Amino acid sequence: MREQGVGGEKVKEIRLLPLFETKQARFRGVYKLFASTIFVGICLTWLYRLTNIPRAGQQGRWAWFTMFMAELCFGLYWICTQSVRWNIVYQHPFKDRLSHRYENKLPAVDIFVCTADPMLEPPSLVISTILSVMSYNYSPNKLSVYLSDDGGSELTFYALLEASNFSKHWIPFCKKFMVEPRSPEAYFAKLHSENDIKHAQERLAIKKLYEEMKNRIESALELGKVPEDIRKHHKGFLEWKPKIVKQDHQSIVQIIIDGRDTRAVDDDGCQLPTLVYMAREKRPQWPHHFKAGAMNALIRVSSKISNAPIILNLDCDMYANTADTIREALCFFMDEEKGQEIAYVQFPQYFDNITKNNLYSNSLTVLCEIELAGLGGYGAAMYIGTGCFHRRESLSGLYLKDHRGKLKVEPTKQVQKTVNELEEAAKVLASCNYEQDTQWGKEMGLIYGCSVEDVITGLAILCKGWKSVYYIPNKKAFLGVAPTTLNVALVQHKRWAEGLCQILFSKYCPFIHGHRKIKLAAQLGYSVILLRAPISFPTLCYVIAPPICLLRGVSLFPELTSLWFLPFTYVFVTNNTYSLIEAMWCGLTFKAWWHHQTMVVIRRTTSYFFGFIDNLKKIFGLSETKFAITSKVITEDVSKRYEQEVMDFGSSSIMFNIISTLALLNLFGFVGGIKKIVIDLDFKDSNQFTLQIMICVLMILVNLPVYEALFVRNDKGCLPSSVMINSIVLASVTCWLVLIF
Repeated sequence: MREQGVGGEKVKEIRLLPLFETKQARFRGVYKLFASTIFVGICLTWLYRLTNIPRAGQQGRWAWFTMFMAELCFGLYWICTQSVRWNIVYQHPFKDRLSHRYENKLPAVDIFVCTADPMLEPPSLVISTILSVMSYNYSPNKLSVYLSDDGGSELTFYALLEASNFSKHWIPFCKKFMVEPRSPEAYFAKLHSENDIKHAQERLAIKKLYEEMKNRIESALELGKVPEDIRKHHKGFLEWKPKIVKQDHQSIVQIIIDGRDTRAVDDDGCQLPTLVYMAREKRPQWPHHFKAGAMNALIRVSSKISNAPIILNLDCDMYANTADTIREALCFFMDEEKGQEIAYVQFPQYFDNITKNNLYSNSLTVLCEIELAGLGGYGAAMYIGTGCFHRRESLSGLYLKDHRGKLKVEPTKQVQKTVNELEEAAKVLASCNYEQDTQWGKEMGLIYGCSVEDVITGLAILCKGWKSVYYIPNKKAFLGVAPTTLNVALVQHKRWAEGLCQILFSKYCPFIHGHRKIKLAAQLGYSVILLRAPISFPTLCYVIAPPICLLRGVSLFPELTSLWFLPFTYVFVTNNTYSLIEAMWCGLTFKAWWHHQTMVVIRRTTSYFFGFIDNLKKIFGLSETKFAITSKVITEDVSKRYEQEVMDFGSSSIMFNIISTLALLNLFGFVGGIKKIVIDLDFKDSNQFTLQIMICVLMILVNLPVYEALFVRNDKGCLPSSVMINSIVLASVTCWLVLIF
């Protein structure tokens, strides 16, 4: 605050300090110079291809064109990646300033948690997430937690009832001893060595209560039903009639804890947050639009019950790891200068079961801390479907220019209406036909018709003039469960690739829908993610062409003694060296980086390839959008292999047939090529095949786990004999055809 003289009078001009600051990543100038040298190298490789095309009739002409197209795609894709790496920014909120300025004026927050199947997403896992967010360091009368159960299961409802009772003990325990993480499952799984005897005694008592609750929930799950003596204690169980099934049931809305009720208190006499169960109506003849439909139903139902201006949405396995995350997010929304234009604040997606060396490359560390941070630098952070705080208005189809102003402070709970009245009114909003002839799924809420509804919704919001923030906190705010088998990991990436490809070929393509609405660099940044499926084709070319041409004696690269050899070598070595440095800067080990290289090859030749094919089927009307739920159930033997960092195949998936065939094709190509050079002396000058041999060697090295699963291992996670036979036959026939034609 300062005083300023105007016409002899003193006028006080108040300038409030910002609630967050933005810092550019260091060494941007050095990196741009370095990247420029790689770009020159890429251009030289293109020039070599264009100036050395085999003449018509010469052997290898089509292979040469194939390699040129692959290298052209790789080069353009690399250019797109630079748009995010050149503009990485990191955000820093000031919680103390927020608390000092607005402690009694903070807005209400609604928290959405989505689950879909109690068999794949165990209720005990779901309630740990629920309990973690109920325990936030935030005023409970401004906190409402909603669980959307797309499985419509009484088992999940029963688990939530149990959690509501346990929360009376858990919340005061967390706040008394400043417990983190606030998921009881995660907290009790850690080793504790408190010096405070009282803390230790209370922890053991709470742990006993938690384990008893968990045993009751798991016993009900094993029985497949809730015991009759429990059902009669809550009116909510009356909703589950004998003929109810997952895909055919009425709307169910149950307010389990009414935050308005002065009797709804914990063991310390403090008010509890509102807790609501919702299973939207499902009918076979009505499309339900998967998670997007569930989220839109939650937006409407919550508007009737609590209508908080800020919404946090989480996957059912993504628990709160820190207690003050809400306050950190609010620093962005409530900043006086920039806060009014922010639609959502996206946190990174991290996992708590990542192995030391990141088997399956599940951690997505470089993506989260580099690429997504770069998009955030343009005010165009990507919405990734979980760990995201939204301004409710932006999810309701509102354009920034129509934004009304500051956030509402007081929660708009319907004081005059009873719980039964609110439940009945909310059921209408969760019915199948409510969205008919409305803008829900088009201009309002999450966008329908895409398996990655989050990304497409974020793009649509940004194109309405809003900005978004990507925030990486010092301590991970949310932690989830990563896949522990290769098959589950590949299925998950296939769904992502398919959905991202849908966006690329839809009206929401950033180059079309985002034209003149978001920056060109941000459009290029989004394309890095959206092009995952199409980039599978140049990868397949590079995996297949070198070994085949090596068998036929066709050179695809310049000789070792040629100056043209240098740009190819420089681009490959510097790009991969930088990739390694980047990974280690993000906290990964060398072996983790190597696992990532293995998974890049595997994903691109399977998940991304099939994702692209499935998207083409949808374009031509040959299939419909499907949503594959990732199983969160982990068996003991799978868990053991995962902890030992042994790749778990264990099925005869068509993707495993492709992986094995390509691995063997490169092995056969390498052996055949070396035989001709060393034994048969068929080649006049073997140095012209140096790069081809190196590519085959690298492919062999990244596929070592595949060879081991094919020929060495005999545990349940190895590749089945059917896959081994199929891959040997396919690779052998391919090599034989190459040699005779």
